Amino acid sequence: MQLNVMWLVFTLAGGVILGLGPATVAAYTLARRHARNESFQAWAEFWAVYRREFVRASLLVLPGALAAIVLIGNYLYFSALGPGMGAPRIATFVALIALAGVGAHVGPLYVHYDLPLRAYWPKAAQLALLRPASSVLLLLALSAIAFATSVAPILAPMISFGAWIYLNTWLCLRFFQENEARLLSKGNS
Repeated sequence: MQLNVMWLVFTLAGGVILGLGPATVAAYTLARRHARNESFQAWAEFWAVYRREFVRASLLVLPGALAAIVLIGNYLYFSALGPGMGAPRIATFVALIALAGVGAHVGPLYVHYDLPLRAYWPKAAQLALLRPASSVLLLLALSAIAFATSVAPILAPMISFGAWIYLNTWLCLRFFQENEARLLSKGNS
């Protein structure tokens, strides 16, 4: 719940558009540290990461958020046009699911690996496509949290975002370890 509150407060503090990226990266950073059983002062650490990653995190998160907004808008537009627009609506929905699958890897990837900024989305897409079982599990977890939030909307401001970030980070860290072990066994690094 605390992670959720911090994410909401700092996203709103940045005027949503400027706060979304750094708040998301700060939340993923704290979730990773929590998954590794590190102890830290949550609010102070969140603020430190938020400030340090402000520009870089915005450049990482905003393109994906913009793409999601465009795809959701297209989906709603095609839905409003009626049954004759079934093919574009379905194509948009598939693109939205693909974006969610790739996007589910970006935050944990960013806080776990040190890559050039432009490499995170392509590497996340590679992981999502080459490890489909992991991607499906992440999408199922996201769907479960989205469903719980739709059934009980009071969960959104209380735990939904924080629960997703913790669960997503925990799962991705395990997927990354499994992938690294597989690569190591093949002699790749």
